[in-house]
Amino acid sequence: MARILGFLLAALALGGCVAASTTENAAATPSREMKMAFDVTDTATQPLLIKLETIETTRKQLIDQGYTPRIVVTFRGNASYFTQTDMSLVKEADRADALKIQSMIRRFRQDNVIESAEQCNIPLAPRKIQAQNLMPEVKLVPNGWIALAEYQRKGYAYIAP
Repeated sequence: MARILGFLLAALALGGCVAASTTENAAATPSREMKMAFDVTDTATQPLLIKLETIETTRKQLIDQGYTPRIVVTFRGNASYFTQTDMSLVKEADRADALKIQSMIRRFRQDNVIESAEQCNIPLAPRKIQAQNLMPEVKLVPNGWIALAEYQRKGYAYIAP
């Protein structure tokens, strides 16, 4: 009987070691997050549409590889025309594509393809873009470069496609 009791105590002690070891290894496992901040400044709509499609493809590939993607897309420069709802400021030949870009941004936010879409405030006034015409899915930030630097400080890779 003493022998059986000793065996049970040893088994319990070893079981506790295994559980502690598993917990330690889980805590030491590196994060499987992939953080990316895309800096978008495109003037032309077709390259921007391709970039947005590629961002979505990248997200899917990261998920397939076991990563949790955390993606931010920032808009600066002439890309600012495509985040606002006043189509009178967009060249007539680009309006259909601009609407596709807006639709993609809207879907990306609704489907959590990206965690944030951000528009730099600095290029708005020179382009006569009104902040109140910004898409509701896009956050206005005072300075896109500062926002991007802050994302880099938080571990996001800066990507200028």
